[in-house]
Amino acid sequence: MQLIADDISTICSDRDVYTTRLALDNCAIVELGCGTAMHTHAIASEGVGRSITAFEVDETQLAINVAANQAPNVRFAYGGAEKIACADASTDVVFMFKSLHHVPHTSLTDALKEVHRILKPGGHVYISEPLFAGPLNDIIRLFHDEQQVRKAAYTAVRASVASGVFELAEQVFFLSPVQFENFAQFDERLLKATHTDFQLNDETLTQVREKLESHIATTGSEFLAPMRVDLLRRPT
Repeated sequence: MQLIADDISTICSDRDVYTTRLALDNCAIVELGCGTAMHTHAIASEGVGRSITAFEVDETQLAINVAANQAPNVRFAYGGAEKIACADASTDVVFMFKSLHHVPHTSLTDALKEVHRILKPGGHVYISEPLFAGPLNDIIRLFHDEQQVRKAAYTAVRASVASGVFELAEQVFFLSPVQFENFAQFDERLLKATHTDFQLNDETLTQVREKLESHIATTGSEFLAPMRVDLLRRPT
């Protein structure tokens, strides 16, 4: 297993990765740290027989998701990966999109054991994590440096494979397109996210704005954010 690949050239989305590697129809699915539920609804709206329980610890975002939900096969609930309100061996697939590194580092091992507990034998957990690299990361790290928590998340995943809790089905590296037309859009989507109070001072805010606008001016509004997917399987 690798923390980061030397040369990543594939440009795609998480959807491109999981749809070519996981059979999701007629599956019981859990998403941990669903955020704005973008992935939740995309997964639920495709295929047949899919049921999804999406957990979130940000109570503000959770309330928004619950109020907006009209999908009969989607249920939103409060909770984190450290204690998942699902029965043993009840789940076919668990998704974690950019959420594992938000689990407190002292709870990462327990969280992965919880994922193992709720998965059926042979079931998969799809863990998608941003790499600490690239122009977008260089901007975000000005106010939110996640290098250590991302390393801790990867270390926990690797340890879970080494100890036999999971088997590594596949590791995938890709570049995910992310667009910000202007600073206002960046501010709305990242800085004003309800899950974290960044509390930027004026100097840092100016630095972030200048770096973002410089990128847009020279290379356009699209960033290619490097990502890693660790697709793990509960042993049979």
